[in-house]
Amino acid sequence: MPPNGSIFHRRDYPSPNPNIRLEEITYWSDGLKVKGLLAEPVSGGNYEGIIYLRGGIQHVGMVRPARIAQFASQGFVVFAPYYRGNRGGEGRDEFAGDDRQDAVNAVEVLKQSPKLNKDRIHLYAFSRGGIMALWTAILREDITSVVTWAGVSDVVFTYNEREDMRRMMKRVIGGTPNSMPDAYRERTALFRVDEIDAPVLIIHGMKDDNVSFEQAILLEDALREKEKQYETWYFPEYTHYFPTAHNAQIVRDLCDWMRQQGNI
Repeated sequence: MPPNGSIFHRRDYPSPNPNIRLEEITYWSDGLKVKGLLAEPVSGGNYEGIIYLRGGIQHVGMVRPARIAQFASQGFVVFAPYYRGNRGGEGRDEFAGDDRQDAVNAVEVLKQSPKLNKDRIHLYAFSRGGIMALWTAILREDITSVVTWAGVSDVVFTYNEREDMRRMMKRVIGGTPNSMPDAYRERTALFRVDEIDAPVLIIHGMKDDNVSFEQAILLEDALREKEKQYETWYFPEYTHYFPTAHNAQIVRDLCDWMRQQGNI
C-alpha cells in the first residue's frame, strides 16, 4: 500500500487569481485515491500552510477554487481535500467516519510543497469540516492552530437538529443515534478534545439554522473544561452565511490570528 499522503497524480487547475497557482492533486489515503485542490502563491517565499476542510457532503458544499485562492492570496499554501468518494475519488464519503483520515493525510500532501514552512500548519474548517478539523487536531501533533467557522462539533446533535439530513446520515452512518449509538459517538470529537494541543478559534453566527449556535457552545464548554486555549468570535446578527464584505474581512482577520499563534 502506498504511504498515506503520497501524491499519485497532479494536474493544473484553472485559477481565478493570476497570483495563485491551482493544482488538483490525487493522493493516497488508507489505500484509496482521494482528490483535493492545492493553491500556492506564484511568487517565491516560505509560506505558512492551511488545510481547508470543506463543509457538506458529496456535491453539496464542494471546494470552490475562488475560496481556496482567497485564502492563498493572504500568503498561505492551501490544500483542500474533497474527501473520499468525491469528484472521482475512490471510497465513500462517511461524514467524519474513516474519511477523517483524508484530512489527517492531507497534511502530508501539504508538506510536499517546496514553498511551505512545515512548522506552521493550520486547520481551517467550515460547517461539516469542523468535525474533520477537530479530529485532525486530535490525531496529529504538528498542527499550529485550528479555526472552525459554523462548525459541526457533535454528530448526534446534527442528526437531531437537521431533519432534512437524517435520511442521508442514516444511509451514510448505517442507522440512527438510537439504533447505532456507538457509530455516532465515535464520530463526535468532543469526548477527546483533551488531546487537542493547538489553540482553537470558534467563529459562529448566532442565528445559524444549518449548524446551530449550540454546537459552538458545546465545543467552547468542552475546551474550557479541559483548560484548552481557545477564542470565540460570535456574531448575533448572522446565520450560516455571512455578507460577502464582512466574510472577506473575517478571512483576513482569522488569517492574522493564525499567524499570531505560537509567535507571541
